[in-house]
Amino acid sequence: MTEQVTLLVNETPIPLDYFVEGFVGHTLSGIVAALKGTGEIVSLDVAIDGESVSVTLNGADVPVNLFASKIIRNTLTGLVSSLKGVGVTEKIAIAIRR
Repeated sequence: MTEQVTLLVNETPIPLDYFVEGFVGHTLSGIVAALKGTGEIVSLDVAIDGESVSVTLNGADVPVNLFASKIIRNTLTGLVSSLKGVGVTEKIAIAIRR
């Protein structure tokens, strides 16, 4: 299966090597698989803007409660802030296409 992962931090594209692309893709896929009512991922978009988290799976919005929102935001912020060249993470956008 071919997978493309793109990452924007504060609206700036962040280049991903093979390891990071796979790690981000697998981590995010696992998080979304744990959400109620989700299925196979063809397209996945996750956006974090401050405290706000939105998840769009295959073109449909996925409802995310406060608890799940905090876990998603904290996990992805920690992962992304560890990447070279990333400083403050006010906005994060991750897209996965399969």
